[in-house]
Amino acid sequence: DGIISMIQKILDNKNAYINENHVLFDVTSFSRYGELSNRNTEEMLAGARVEVADYKKNPGDFVLWKPSIDDEPGWDSPWGYGRPGWHIECSSMAGTFLGEEIDIHGGGQDLIFPHHENEIAQSCCANKSDIMANYWLHNGYVTSDGEKMSKSLGNFATINNLLLNFRGEAIRYALMQAQYRAPLNFSKKSLDEATKSLSRLYRAVEGFD
Repeated sequence: DGIISMIQKILDNKNAYINENHVLFDVTSFSRYGELSNRNTEEMLAGARVEVADYKKNPGDFVLWKPSIDDEPGWDSPWGYGRPGWHIECSSMAGTFLGEEIDIHGGGQDLIFPHHENEIAQSCCANKSDIMANYWLHNGYVTSDGEKMSKSLGNFATINNLLLNFRGEAIRYALMQAQYRAPLNFSKKSLDEATKSLSRLYRAVEGFD
């Protein structure tokens, strides 16, 4: 319901349009589109190389609501049976639980464009505001033996499993070895080194109050 309500506000404010049962955000209606990622809207539209769906006015327009077919998940809406685009879900949750303007929005560097850029556009247009978040913090990738750590690759470890072999403070120490915007290689070797570094630190201060 919150997502549908937010999409309706964007439509009412003339920042979106309906075509072939899709509700799409019109990026040309938001003059600050591209500011977060330092991209020029006109250049983005002119330089689009992907095949553009015929229901879009502009290549950069993104889906707020799309129809569901066959066994795809879906819900009833004013625009037919369908489901939300993945950007609008985050804007709706943030607005519902944190407010129309939040202090800090974090995420990986790979989300700056298009996800966070789209979040700003749809949130500001729905709320008729200038700001979605006061500060944006984008962290570097966490890698495992030089490869990006992800569920799809299966090269990740849960904290519960790591705690079977390493102390929590050693895990935290290993994670603090890189500035948050820089990539961090997280491996058994880095955890072993963190454990040794902490042991040396404890020995150095042993006996001091």
